[in-house]
Amino acid sequence: MNTEIDEIGDNHFGTAGDTPLREDAFELTDNDKIDIIENKFREIMETLGLDLTDDSLKSTPKRVAKMYVKEIFGGLNPSFAPTNSTFENKYKYNQMLVEKDITVYSTCEHHFLPIVGKAHVAYIAKGKVIGLSKMNRIVDYYAKRPQVQERMTMQIVKHLQKYLSTESVACVIDAKHLCVNSRGIKDIQSSTVTAEYGGEFKNPEVKKEFLTYLKMKL
Repeated sequence: MNTEIDEIGDNHFGTAGDTPLREDAFELTDNDKIDIIENKFREIMETLGLDLTDDSLKSTPKRVAKMYVKEIFGGLNPSFAPTNSTFENKYKYNQMLVEKDITVYSTCEHHFLPIVGKAHVAYIAKGKVIGLSKMNRIVDYYAKRPQVQERMTMQIVKHLQKYLSTESVACVIDAKHLCVNSRGIKDIQSSTVTAEYGGEFKNPEVKKEFLTYLKMKL
């Protein structure tokens, strides 16, 4: 019996600020990974007693493998990272910029079930600004990996801080976890809210302004 796994149980917490990856994580090609996952997932389905000669099931292992590598876990591959084009803040805009209601589709790393919700991201420009769609792409990149919501929130903020050369970045994520909604306690109403504030957003008045834009209570 694995004592560490038993202790974690249904508790949802991360063990690292960065996504835990092995040193050899990128030695295999995507096609190699798809082939291996296809075979492993076929074994899982067969263990569950499913008949993989059925027309509806026989291609499922390949579909799942391609989905894992190319889609829902594509954010594990640095080559899929969004380009970080920034621009000089020529118009000297020095107020808060908020991108609301960015769709989040992620996967809980504890049960490999979906996390679905919205991210709200803001920054106060110093010398650089970033294209609006890049904020959506950054959220999507970190969502497309096995995740813990707290870690994902921090990763988004750190990414923007690095490329905007400012600490004044904030992110709030409000999401439903199907590991809570569809199993265990089966609470379909609850959602999880996480937040990370940097730089000027640690100022209570600036934080209040940001949350006012989101129509959220303090």
